[in-house]
Amino acid sequence: MTDTGTDTDERLRRWRLVLGGADADGTGYGLAGQDAAMDGALAALYGSGSDKQQGGRQQTGGSRSGGLGASAPAVARWLGDIRTYFPSSVVQVMQRDAIDRLGLSTLLLEPEMLEAVDADVHLVGTLLSLNKAMPETTKETARAVVRKVVDDLEKKLATRTRATLTGALDRSARIQRPRHHDIDWHRTIAANLKHYLPEYRTIVPERLIGYGRAAQSVKKEVVLCIDQSGSMAASVVYASVFGAVLASMRSIATRLVVFDTAVVDLTDQLDDPVDVLFGTQLGGGTDINRALAYCQSQITRPAETVVVLISDLYEGGIRNEMLKRVAAMKASGVQFVTLLALSDEGAPAYDREHAAALASLGAPAFACTPDLFPDVMAAAIEKRPLPIPDAASEKGAPAANRI
Repeated sequence: MTDTGTDTDERLRRWRLVLGGADADGTGYGLAGQDAAMDGALAALYGSGSDKQQGGRQQTGGSRSGGLGASAPAVARWLGDIRTYFPSSVVQVMQRDAIDRLGLSTLLLEPEMLEAVDADVHLVGTLLSLNKAMPETTKETARAVVRKVVDDLEKKLATRTRATLTGALDRSARIQRPRHHDIDWHRTIAANLKHYLPEYRTIVPERLIGYGRAAQSVKKEVVLCIDQSGSMAASVVYASVFGAVLASMRSIATRLVVFDTAVVDLTDQLDDPVDVLFGTQLGGGTDINRALAYCQSQITRPAETVVVLISDLYEGGIRNEMLKRVAAMKASGVQFVTLLALSDEGAPAYDREHAAALASLGAPAFACTPDLFPDVMAAAIEKRPLPIPDAASEKGAPAANRI
């Protein structure tokens, strides 16, 4: 098929927008109208470093030069422009790049700026890292932004999480000597098919499977132990939402603990994940051993407890003591889960030596997406192998970092 002139023009147009004009361009294609405005929005963010240092020079001569400078009105206009020209998923990426590349974090302390951005998990993480520096006039707007993101996540994640874990709790509560009205006939028949007697056309149920009777009592205890170092921001957001969902289930007693070099128990705030998030202090050092020591002290029913450590495993405390605590908890019957991240991006940089050491203790460390988390928790509750995405290519090297 021969390219038409229209096809060629469209290809040149796209390459021109990607390359940015001037000496790096090579297309010779000129932009006008909305295309020129799109290029200006891209130039403000992705123009050359020297241009950005000059702070806000506009596009001239068809070359990409520009910047947002340090002007809040200029940034607000730019945010409006990118929402006009690009889809929401691209807008969120460009916002994150603007914060990282142009150092716009301080502008987020202004209420007008917060109202202009498209909120997502990463923006929430940035706001939480600025919490200490946030003036009172901004905090109400910041909470509203965080509330919207959290509510959207709860709507997306809560129903499936409750359904998956309710099924796991029911299965873990089944008993082998049930009373007649507690027999799970479907599973009993499936388990006894080998005892079918063709001459009588019936099954002799040598093993009865039934449901536990205390349906409303606490069946499992879950401890979420969350590293609040700066690299774990998205994981803190997701873990807080999941913690609130788990806490809403009467059959699960949920505890949420966050840590850096200090340990803070936020369990009493689990009815509102926004309160949990503003109770965190993103950044700082890491003392996993101290955090696990606290979690270990709170365990009263080890055989019915799941501990979930969410951390990149860069330990600033006593490494050998940390590993001994994990080994002791597992020996007592605790189901121990190590997640390098709870986010959509996969595993961040992490301490591979510690990951390998945990794997040797039977606690493999891997990254987990929010969609996978209910299945991971269900497997831990039922005490069956965890659904780790892809088998690790080497011992202790979590293949889930390739999610």
